[in-house]
Amino acid sequence: MEKTEDTKKTKDKDGDGEAQKQAAKPRLTPCLLSAAFFGALGSSYLYGYNLSVVNAPALYIKSFYNRTWVQRYGEPAGGETLTLLWSVTVSIFAIGGLLGALSVSMLIKALGRQGTLLLNNVFAVIAALLMSLGERAGSFEMLIVGRFIIGVDSGIALSALPMYLGEISPREIRGSIGQFNSIFICLGVFTGQVLGLPELLGQESRWNFLFGFLALPALLQLCVLPFLPESPRYLLMERRDEARAEKAFQAFLGKEDVTKELEEVHAESRAQNNLRAASVTDLFRNNAVRWQVITVIITMACYQLCGLNAIWYYTNGILLDAGFAASVVPYITLSTGGVETLAAICSGLVIERVGRRPLLIFGFSAMAVSFGLLTIFLNFQGPWTLIQKSVEMDRFVWMLYLSFFCILAVIASFCSGPGGIPFILTGELFEQSYRPAAFMIAGTVNWLSNFAVGLLFPFIQEALETYAFLVFLVVCVLGAAYLYAILPETKNKTFMEISQSFAKINKVSGSAPDKEMEVVLSVKPGSKEMANGMVPNVIEMESSF
Repeated sequence: MEKTEDTKKTKDKDGDGEAQKQAAKPRLTPCLLSAAFFGALGSSYLYGYNLSVVNAPALYIKSFYNRTWVQRYGEPAGGETLTLLWSVTVSIFAIGGLLGALSVSMLIKALGRQGTLLLNNVFAVIAALLMSLGERAGSFEMLIVGRFIIGVDSGIALSALPMYLGEISPREIRGSIGQFNSIFICLGVFTGQVLGLPELLGQESRWNFLFGFLALPALLQLCVLPFLPESPRYLLMERRDEARAEKAFQAFLGKEDVTKELEEVHAESRAQNNLRAASVTDLFRNNAVRWQVITVIITMACYQLCGLNAIWYYTNGILLDAGFAASVVPYITLSTGGVETLAAICSGLVIERVGRRPLLIFGFSAMAVSFGLLTIFLNFQGPWTLIQKSVEMDRFVWMLYLSFFCILAVIASFCSGPGGIPFILTGELFEQSYRPAAFMIAGTVNWLSNFAVGLLFPFIQEALETYAFLVFLVVCVLGAAYLYAILPETKNKTFMEISQSFAKINKVSGSAPDKEMEVVLSVKPGSKEMANGMVPNVIEMESSF
């Protein structure tokens, strides 16, 4: 009888413990969801939109450039002049992005994460006005300057937004919230493709509205984001504003008692030798973060050099050769944007179960396989740039469809991991004082690699033809191999725990302050252990962040 009573008590105790765990499990609060949604809407969404929006009106913009040239100089612009103007219009976006990435550390230090995102909307609205009114003003310079300014906006957004999302999210759902960045990039690309259809804004009389649309997401973010909290970690560690930090934690977590979260951030502050925001030079000189820096550089370089941008170059040609009419190609191309968005959403749903490391390695590996198959299929189908099909080519016409399937596979593989996780990792691999400089490095690598692909790919394609994809295959294989060998899993870990996981490879020993942080987090304020000045034998991480 006594045994039965004891068993019952044990079960009740276990049940209470399980209930407490369930109650303590972080949930997606309206405040956190709103911050992620509207933060991404006015930031990464605009970046994705600008990647695709110039494709549909390209002929109309060139025509506008030519008309303006005739009005000014009395003669049509030469072919080389038009090509130069168009190249500048497209590529200056990356130059603006680089400038934005280089300035983000200074802006975040002065304005905070939320303040930087809000200021960034001003750039988006100015760019929208310049690009939408350029034709009416008879100035193609306005269009070029507008592209540069929206590039600056994107460069700032791709650093400030992942930093903000990473700092406001509980560690158990930090990956899923961080994937809002990738999902909205894909949604932006898809929106640009849809609005560019001839039935909508892809007409000569309406293409200006494609650029005017840029102001809408920016204005929506400008209306909502000021009513949401700033990053509590930023408020507490850099502004020393504990009252606002406590309110921010309460809003994002949806609970009143946030003592553990505040204690964790306080302990992290004590654990860091220098709370002054580190510079890029400091980051490169510090042996304790050497491999974190190398990992971010390689991951961001692979993000751009893995060949996704080149895929867009081939899609329309393969579809035309497969026998699809030119008038229906834009609609079939929408499938690429749809697959991209679906893969990003699926990645966001499984990232907390699968982890960052497996998704990245799988993504790059699957891209390598897809590029290899695509090279084989393109060579079987012959010189696909020729519209005429010989009898021999007709025997392999089904290869064209397999080639298009490989393109979809490349896009899906990219968005399953490499498309969004590099931004999440940049925020996770570094502690508070190093994070702005880390995002500046990541952004610089990102935009320089973007510019390099745009500049060099035409020459690679001309020299290697269909074998050009083997270059990207090598990049994907090397990226996957590096991540397999070096990258630890960061899922469900605090920022301090992630930093400690690199201690061995960086050849630095774990510091005493790190132990202190773990002890602080394991002891509840006012507990017997705290009162007696003792620490418990078992150290448990109870905080959500």
